[in-house]
Amino acid sequence: MPVGDEFEDAEVTVPSERLRAAGHEVTIVGTEEGGATLRGKRGRATVRVDVAAASAHPPDFEALVIPGGHSPDHLRMDAGVVSFVRRFWETGKTVAAVCHGPQLLIEADVVRGKTLTSWPSIRKDLENAGARWIDREVVEDGNLITSRKPDDLEAFSAAIIRRLERAEARPSS
Repeated sequence: MPVGDEFEDAEVTVPSERLRAAGHEVTIVGTEEGGATLRGKRGRATVRVDVAAASAHPPDFEALVIPGGHSPDHLRMDAGVVSFVRRFWETGKTVAAVCHGPQLLIEADVVRGKTLTSWPSIRKDLENAGARWIDREVVEDGNLITSRKPDDLEAFSAAIIRRLERAEARPSS
């Protein structure tokens, strides 16, 4: 989960709690090593960075979950984070983004030809980047899962967990 300062509190805490309850480990990816503490924009949540994006290896993770708030706007200015998102995308594994999270996907240049949703204020940005935007609680297109806002977090988290369970059920090659 790539996270920067001023993340939308619930968009980190709810998916993290649901994923952990389903038996998954959540790793917070930030801009720097050293366990920096990041604050949510509402002041209700803090997280500690586990690993810097520049040293994170996409094959080590099963999914990428990008929360919104102001965090994606900060993170898209960091070349290490953008590179990590692009390299993760190239694995073909699940990529999920909620609210303003797709801003990082735009910066990584991976939304062209995809159908997704987001917070309404970035609709035009997504369309300009070649995506098709629709207003729906959860949109799935290939390996991509997107949602609009905190009210959608239960459905968003459930979609991620379903996808991970399907991936675990597939026989290894």
